[in-house]
Amino acid sequence: MNFRPDQFIITYTTEYLTPVTLTFVLYRRQEPPLDLPPSPETSIHSTRWILSIKGRLQQAAIDLLAGSDIQFRRETRLDIALVKNLPIAIIFLPAADIPTFVGEGRVDLGITGRDQVAEHDANLLPDEVSGVEEMLDLGFGGCKLQVQVPQKGLIMDPKELVGKHVVTSFTGLTQGYFAKLEGKQSSSTKIKYVGGSVEAACALGVADGIVDLVESGETMKAAGLKAIGTVVESTAVLVKSRKTTHGLVELIESRIRGVITAKKYVLCQYNVPRPLLAAACEITPGKRAPTVTPIEDAGWVAVSSMVEKNSIATVMDQLTDVGATDILVISISNSRTR
Repeated sequence: MNFRPDQFIITYTTEYLTPVTLTFVLYRRQEPPLDLPPSPETSIHSTRWILSIKGRLQQAAIDLLAGSDIQFRRETRLDIALVKNLPIAIIFLPAADIPTFVGEGRVDLGITGRDQVAEHDANLLPDEVSGVEEMLDLGFGGCKLQVQVPQKGLIMDPKELVGKHVVTSFTGLTQGYFAKLEGKQSSSTKIKYVGGSVEAACALGVADGIVDLVESGETMKAAGLKAIGTVVESTAVLVKSRKTTHGLVELIESRIRGVITAKKYVLCQYNVPRPLLAAACEITPGKRAPTVTPIEDAGWVAVSSMVEKNSIATVMDQLTDVGATDILVISISNSRTR
């Protein structure tokens, strides 16, 4: 049986640690083509997914996979983990390469930091078009790429770094940021690349300032630095190659979207007198519309509606104020919504 590899990579970044990366490589039969993944009994493990050993986002990735019903177990010291129920294997690779592979069409789908995509696009030639398309904000991994200088130094504004030495792992974005400050196509600021420990550059006398990722700011403060400007805000995003035609991309995107939605929402159920239904539905409009069900007491109805998790306490208070009762909140483990 002949197979052809179709690849897609998933990645996202961490602060000052090796980025977490997820990669898929799909195989489809040449004759006839497969529109859906073959069953575990008849298929080979043909997709690669990459995941770093270290990083605060690793558990978020595992939870996302579990919710998407991608089942795997990684053996000790192995960089490949086979998925049990899909033609997927998980491999460990650097995250910075992922937008390139996605953009070139060598892979179909990926999860990466928005900062990594922006850095990839910043390094394209003037006549090049990005091959990476953002599909979904995953709602975790939030951070900022910020200009930082010594806390006890005299520099207070990014413009004061123009023409000086700046160290970063994001040379493309940094070059564009300072060029914009100068009002030129290219910057006179001396930008140097460092792959790790960027925060040490000022203390070691290598740089007057740095551009690096900041999440909580604790590492920045521990290094005696302060932020004076933001280059780009980032979060984990689902991206796809503009060249992809693989049907499995939509399947996986749908699964991941369902997990993200389930984490964002809860199901709110309550009973309310019919005359007060309109007021209650204004509080809980749902994703599309609330579900209203008659109950045995003709003067009452039961209502079910999806509510954003971070506002549920306020919603319950408001429902109580308008006369709703028997208010319940139910967790959602998965979903398929738009």
